[in-house]
Order: sequence, then C-alpha cells, then structure tokens
Amino acid sequence: MGERADIVVIGAGIMGCSVAYHLAARGAGRIVVLEKDEIARGATADAAGGIRLQFSTETNIVLSKLSFEVWEHFAELFGVDIGLHQQGYLFLLSDPGDVAVFQANLELQRAHGVSVRWVGPDEIRELNPAVRVDDVLGGTFCPRDGWCDPYSATMGFAQAARRLGVEIRESCPATGFDIAGSRVQAVLTPDGRIETPLAIICAGPWTQEVGKLAGVDLPVLPYRRMSFVTERFDLVPKTIPMTIEFATSLYFHPEGDGFLFGMANPDEPPGFDKRVDEAWMARTVEALCRRAPVFEQARVRRGWAGFYEITPDDNPLLGYVDEVEGMIVAAGFSGHGFMQGPAVGCCIAELVIDGEVRSADIRAFTPRRFREGKLVQEHNVI
Repeated sequence: MGERADIVVIGAGIMGCSVAYHLAARGAGRIVVLEKDEIARGATADAAGGIRLQFSTETNIVLSKLSFEVWEHFAELFGVDIGLHQQGYLFLLSDPGDVAVFQANLELQRAHGVSVRWVGPDEIRELNPAVRVDDVLGGTFCPRDGWCDPYSATMGFAQAARRLGVEIRESCPATGFDIAGSRVQAVLTPDGRIETPLAIICAGPWTQEVGKLAGVDLPVLPYRRMSFVTERFDLVPKTIPMTIEFATSLYFHPEGDGFLFGMANPDEPPGFDKRVDEAWMARTVEALCRRAPVFEQARVRRGWAGFYEITPDDNPLLGYVDEVEGMIVAAGFSGHGFMQGPAVGCCIAELVIDGEVRSADIRAFTPRRFREGKLVQEHNVI
C-alpha cells in the first residue's frame, strides 16, 4: 500500500504549521506536512508581521482575538521570542465615506471587547508626531495591536509540531491527488504517494494552483506586495504605532534601527513576479514623504517583494471543499493570514476532530460562498 498518513497538510507557512500543531496537540494521528520550499520561506517570510484587532467583520474580530491570546503569550507557550511590539495600529482617514465605515466598525469592535477609540488630528499628532494631519478627518487607534517576527513565530509552531510527532518535509511539493469516487485517496509527491483520507490545503498564494491538481476551483489569486526598510533613522520616535494612511494603503512602523514601509499598487495584476518594481518603490517613497515629510531625510536600505493571497471578498476560504470529500482549505486571507494563524489552526483542528468549530463561527467563510454568491466583504484591508 505504500506510505500512509492520517492527514496531509500542504504548505508550511504560518497556516500549515499552526494547523499541524493544533491537530497534533489534539492527537489527530500521523500528520505529514508538505512544503515545496522551506518552512516559513513562502509568503509568510515576506509578511510585514502586523497583528491587529481592527476589522470590519465579526468573524475576523473573533479570529484575531483568539490569535492574540497566543501572540501575547508565545514565549511561555512555545519557548520562542517573536519580538512582539504592541505599539498599536493607527488608521488615518481622509475620506468622509471611510470615516462613516470606520466609526461603524469601531462600535462592532467595542461590542467584542476591543480597546479601540476614535482619535482626532490633535491626538494623532501626539501618537505619531511625524505625520501631516491637515487633510486628516480623524482615525482609529487600538493600543493592543502591533507586530512581531513572522519567521520566528512560524518556526515556533513548526518546532512544537515536530515535538508532537509531525513530519514536515521541505523541498517536497504536492504534485497531484489520487481521487476516486470524489474522495481523496492519496496525495502525490516527487518521492511517491501518501495514502490519506484527508488533505488540508494551506498553500497561501499557490492555493489555486494546488486546487487545480484536484480539479477544484479555489478563487485565490497571488498579488505582489513590496516592502522597504530605511537605514538607521532617529528623527522619528521608535515608540510610534503602526501607521496606515487608509486611502492609499501606505503604512509604516519602526523596524530595528530604521522603519519598515510599503503601499499596495491598485493596478498590480495577479502573478508570481517577486522582483522589486523600482518605479513603484519611488511612488511609495513619495507617498511616505507626503504623509510624513521628515522621511525626506531617510535613505532606503533594501526592499523585497512577497504575495498577498486575495479572494473576491478579501476573506479566506475556511472549511471542507464540497467537490472533493476529504479536502479542507485554509487560505486566501488577503493580507491578514499571518496575524490569524493561531486561531485558524485551532478552528481547523476542531473541525477535523470534533466535526464542528466551537472557538469561532467560521461558516461565513465557507468555500462554497463564491459559487452561491454569498460574499462577505472585509473593508479593513491594507
């Protein structure tokens, strides 16, 4: 019969490693994780590392709250320092339409116990003295939000999963599926087949490609996102929050002795190009200097490109795939996968072992919603 596993997880980024760890912690049997590259070297490696509670949908708020219970205690839970900085997320709003939406979001967030507040231009200047506020109508600030190191966090989950018996195979992609009678029989790899009754796709930007191997359409597209880091820069306090100019998606926060910043290109087509676009880097630098003119005196140390895994409603696919029995997907987080990795791992483990998810109501994110036209739009996407 060849090799057998109770569960095969495809992808060893934050999502795959968290799912594998939570399944192993619940005694789910023999678990094999397949990774085409190395652990945490896909989209997770290029993430900015932000973690936040400020979302516009109830499910995302609940998932983030669950994840924060892990992020804030990671060192004691996993013995790994993830460099957690809880200096807050500060959203700057200059469009009246965004003001109305964010104020409604603020009420929803507060109803779920999130310590978020509305801030006017004067308080914004106190929180971040570098920003220009003459066109800012207001914003929201949650002091519990922040950022940490995606690589350390993912390795923490991977190491804990391995201690529980999970086998993580690097440089070993899933190359196909053996499906008979609409049910998964095995996952195929360059090293042979792995007989399994359950395959869990956590392939991030590559999810649609993996789904095609099973004849399933998973609407997750890869979009390039570029990030940049300045050289040492001491003219802005290292205590400022993650600051987001929502109208343009420009963001920046302290990183080492400099600052990390980036901005999404709304005209970027989907694709797997990871080259840094010098023209867009210049546009991003210009936007940063318009919002915070002091950065005209800074120099860019380096830049890199990674991928967002985008869905039509900027929310993930979570749950069983209808077309193939024995297949689950946890992907398509549209920029907030890293921050919700701990909670999603817990939810998928509950789905597999208990047959239902008790920690959060993830039914709104069912993969079938796209076919049924029941999209759930997330507004707070950077």
